[in-house]
Amino acid sequence: MDTLNHFWTRSTVLHARAEYALGFVVCMWLMISHWSELDVLQAVLLFAYIDLIGTVPALWAYKRSRDGQIAKAYYHVYNFLHSFVTQGLVMIGYVAVFGWQWALLGIPTHLFIDRFMFNNYPKPLGVAFDPVKHPVFEKFEREYAAFDPTGVDWKAVKNEKSLVA
Repeated sequence: MDTLNHFWTRSTVLHARAEYALGFVVCMWLMISHWSELDVLQAVLLFAYIDLIGTVPALWAYKRSRDGQIAKAYYHVYNFLHSFVTQGLVMIGYVAVFGWQWALLGIPTHLFIDRFMFNNYPKPLGVAFDPVKHPVFEKFEREYAAFDPTGVDWKAVKNEKSLVA
């Protein structure tokens, strides 16, 4: 993915997932290293609240829906709660009120697991909430796989685009 091509190839997604896997390992290592100081129940609650609010209601609505269409608000809540920005602010606020606790690592652990194990990222509004391959993306993947980039003059393509814009 780059600033103009908003898709990942198999290798780029595996690279990103490896980075999130490392984040997960670091969080787990820190929690285990500080086990005697870790409030496990609090860590579990901090880990779980993201899905209890951001995923469970949306999946429930999706399962009850006849055609898989659910309110866009579910997507917004999911994306808001599964954001490193949002959860970083939650952690800052928590530390400001209660002080640092190792249980806080339950929050980034959740986000790292979502991204490295389940490949879950913010959900675009034009896809099913419960992943289904989008028909337009399926067509794009076939065309991309058949495309031979070695014969392309990328600088000419870029200059052509800039003349049109």
